[in-house]
Amino acid sequence: MIGIVVVTHSQLGDALLSAGEFVLGAPIESAQAVSINLKESATKLRDDIAKAIKNVNQNEGVLILTDMFGGTPSNLSYSFLEEGRVEVMSGVNLPVLLRAVKTRQKEGKHIRELAQEVEAYGKKSICLASGILKGNKTG
Repeated sequence: MIGIVVVTHSQLGDALLSAGEFVLGAPIESAQAVSINLKESATKLRDDIAKAIKNVNQNEGVLILTDMFGGTPSNLSYSFLEEGRVEVMSGVNLPVLLRAVKTRQKEGKHIRELAQEVEAYGKKSICLASGILKGNKTG
């Protein structure tokens, strides 16, 4: 199974994992959050991310989900990019996390394929309710 590490400002990642478990009705296996506290050194934060990767890695790859492109969580996570082994995607939200959790369980799913599928789903998961109520598919 592909591991998931959620790296975010403050405790957003913990909250997303908790909400995901609530929606799914079960613990999310091989997933861990890393909370970025700017009082910590960059070295300590990178060590925390490295430990999380090691904890969830089952030799099928690790998907790091970050909250905001260009933010500290993303910038720290980029140093772990490793083609075919570790992928980083920014813009995590609850639908993105749930899609990653469900999709990674498919037999033979490759990390790059999972990341691309989750990215595409994430772009579709945001909608404007007033537009949908007016009959527009995308809001």
